[in-house]
Amino acid sequence: MTLKRVLCLERLRTLPAQFSWIDQRLVRERHLDACDAPAAALYLFLLTVADAQGLSYYSDGVLARRLSMSLLRLAQARADLQRLGLIAYERPLYQVLALDRPALPEGEDLGRVERRARIAQLRDALEGRP
Repeated sequence: MTLKRVLCLERLRTLPAQFSWIDQRLVRERHLDACDAPAAALYLFLLTVADAQGLSYYSDGVLARRLSMSLLRLAQARADLQRLGLIAYERPLYQVLALDRPALPEGEDLGRVERRARIAQLRDALEGRP
């Protein structure tokens, strides 16, 4: 059994003033397993720049440049993260969501909620909104 020990005490991480640590449940509970590389890159970027409420408002153009992806690929990555319940998006705001899902309203099922979200995304895409 390997004993864990701090390897570099002078570089020991502390919670930064700007708030941004990544929840280990992303790996342990396999949230990231459903993401492709562009979606994971977008999620990491959003985690890094989000405030304590998970909010950020980078434009599509800036995100696409910073992540080296096309606007179409960025839209696909965002839609994947929304479908997985990892982010919420209402242009121009992104919100990184808590991994603990709240209970659905009575009479709702996850499939119906996801279908409504997908319809809204398709409507936005047809209207030229990312």
